[in-house]
Amino acid sequence: MAMTLVEKVMTRASHGDPVVVGQVVVCDVDTIVFLDLQFNDAIGWQEPTRIADPDRVVIIMDHAVPAPSIGDAEAGVRARAFAKRFGVRRFYDVGRHGICHQVIAEEGLARPGEVLLCSDSHTCAAGAFGSLARGLGPAEMLQILCLGQTWFQVPPTIRYLLEGQLSEKVSGKDVFLWIAGSYGAAMNTALEFGGPGLATLGLSDRRTIATQGAEVGADFTMFPADEICVDYLRPRCSGEKVDTFFADEGAQYLDTRSVNLAQIEPQVARPGTVINNSFAVTELAGTHIDQFFIGSCANGQLEDLIVAAKILDGKQVAAGSRMIVTPASQKVWREAAAAGILETLVAAGAVVTNSTCGACLGYHMGLIAPGERCLTSSTRNFRGRMGSPDAEIFMASPATVAASAIEGCIVDPRGT
Repeated sequence: MAMTLVEKVMTRASHGDPVVVGQVVVCDVDTIVFLDLQFNDAIGWQEPTRIADPDRVVIIMDHAVPAPSIGDAEAGVRARAFAKRFGVRRFYDVGRHGICHQVIAEEGLARPGEVLLCSDSHTCAAGAFGSLARGLGPAEMLQILCLGQTWFQVPPTIRYLLEGQLSEKVSGKDVFLWIAGSYGAAMNTALEFGGPGLATLGLSDRRTIATQGAEVGADFTMFPADEICVDYLRPRCSGEKVDTFFADEGAQYLDTRSVNLAQIEPQVARPGTVINNSFAVTELAGTHIDQFFIGSCANGQLEDLIVAAKILDGKQVAAGSRMIVTPASQKVWREAAAAGILETLVAAGAVVTNSTCGACLGYHMGLIAPGERCLTSSTRNFRGRMGSPDAEIFMASPATVAASAIEGCIVDPRGT
């Protein structure tokens, strides 16, 4: 029986016959990722008396780092005590931290054909490595921690066939926004990417697209593990065998859609949602912006900071506007510092922060006020996401954000 990527992983993880769309299956979970927020009293942390397997557990301090409140500081104390009590070796404390999806990528924690779960809604980012990954609620994550299993209903899959190659200053963010604007919501489905254009798309762009799948309501977003993916993972997997992983020829899809990468222009999503709300940047050019933000699990990668630095080199953020840049991990921060990228950004007038989720979720280090507008390369643009519910959030690629910061308004980055 020919299977999609989702169906192949669920079949392996459920140890049964090939799964079919609509079937409910109980699956073993290979990697269980806990965040600092999970240990916060505000979400009802309850200490378990036992866990299924400490070697499958990862703890990453990422959302509230350094702790911006006493409650967050107390959550850190609980996380450290929990790791010590249960012998959790893979604990990324403050100083080794980063946005969890970036750390997962850097440490080779997402493996082709495996199941990775976390309480963060953008866990689908790991789908860039051929992993079955999604975010679940804190209560369900506690159950998985104790049992090592969870259940899924097998979703139908929409396949995107990529063709051609992206133009200069067009990136994976623009691909996702174009898809969201052209096709809208994808509730209760899985998204799978393939086609000849995949070979032209680097892992940073794949990770951005996979991360953003949550914004159109997809259960999972998955890329095959081709040689580009496997070459990245092998040195990060401690000598363990990592194989390519593809969907079967003849697998059945809910829909198959072609995307010509060469024809995609820089995109901007209007405030509120990306679904049927993304447009070519030229349609929104000239819109005044107060705050520009580059960061998050979607676009705080080293490659994103390099793009921004090249555009901002020798330039200045427009008077009356401000720019915040948040590297996605300590590793990204250090590499960007060593390469002179942070110096270039700061010289242009940007503020470079510690690695954390921070401004993306409106938690700390960059909230926006009532009546303000933000152009962000982060993950979400709904009302109240980055601060006041009376602010407006536009979403675009790091190239568009950086180019627009120079002018103080939305501009086409291809003109810079």
